[in-house]
Amino acid sequence: MTDDTGLFEHARHAIVRREHGYCTDDIARGLVVTSREPDPPPSVLRLAECYLTFLTHAQDEKGAFHNRLGHDRRWSDDPGLGDWWGRALWGLGTAAAHSPASWIRDEAMLAFMLGATQRSPWRRAMAFAGLGAAEVLRANPDNQTAAALLADGAAAVGEPVESGDWWWPEDRLTYANAALAEVVIAAGDLGGDSGLLGTGLRMLEWLRDVQLNDGRLSVIPAPGFRRDGERVRHDQQPIEVASFADACATAAAVTGESNWEAGVSQAAAWFMGDNDTGTPMWDPSTGGSYDGLTPVGPNRNQGAESTLALISTLQHARRLS
Repeated sequence: MTDDTGLFEHARHAIVRREHGYCTDDIARGLVVTSREPDPPPSVLRLAECYLTFLTHAQDEKGAFHNRLGHDRRWSDDPGLGDWWGRALWGLGTAAAHSPASWIRDEAMLAFMLGATQRSPWRRAMAFAGLGAAEVLRANPDNQTAAALLADGAAAVGEPVESGDWWWPEDRLTYANAALAEVVIAAGDLGGDSGLLGTGLRMLEWLRDVQLNDGRLSVIPAPGFRRDGERVRHDQQPIEVASFADACATAAAVTGESNWEAGVSQAAAWFMGDNDTGTPMWDPSTGGSYDGLTPVGPNRNQGAESTLALISTLQHARRLS
């Protein structure tokens, strides 16, 4: 899925679709995954350097990012502060904190610090950026730029509103829901705010309960789930599973409680076939993940987002085991 420019976004089955080009969103996810890998071989470091090079090319002088680059190496959009900005900062913060290569850490930190001067009007973009800031703070607790961004990321999530059996800051669960809980957990933990930490953990606990079906993980699907609305279970996306695994891994690290480790195990099991259709969601012959879980089984395409979601989830499972 990767060439000398970056990570292609889409595939038909396991074959890259070059006509769709590259996107900052996915390449930032790639930088997170490669930077998390313990003792990475040279091939993984080369991937991380490729992804970092793409992100620094996508960033403008004010810290915003382009999102879409065609296979002709031309940007098709203007720099902005959407989800891709937040994910870019997540990737850059993770690389700055965890890469074993000093040249990657240094360049990632420069780009992170520039991007961290900006603020997005969108909740999820701020949550993603806050998670990158949390990585920087864990490595460098004195970084005030990261501390301010993390605090603002948690504030952007908002206060959960309790109404009957609903305990969430939005009236509708959409995508990357667990990231909202995770950034609140991280802000409470790293900011020494026990009340905020408790709120984040309760948010994640509530989301976990919503996403269980007979003991199996059944994540919020692409159509979403509105309060007092009908819950559907088709078109589940691997990225939702990875988001849940990320949040549970953070909760386990913060609290030391084994029930959060169980959440990571449930996420890994979803890919192995412990899901609503009992179907494995990955292809052992390619190592890729299928793009979605439909009522009749997997969508057999193996795009970048889905495959990175699989790798990310298995990284957490391997570490906790």
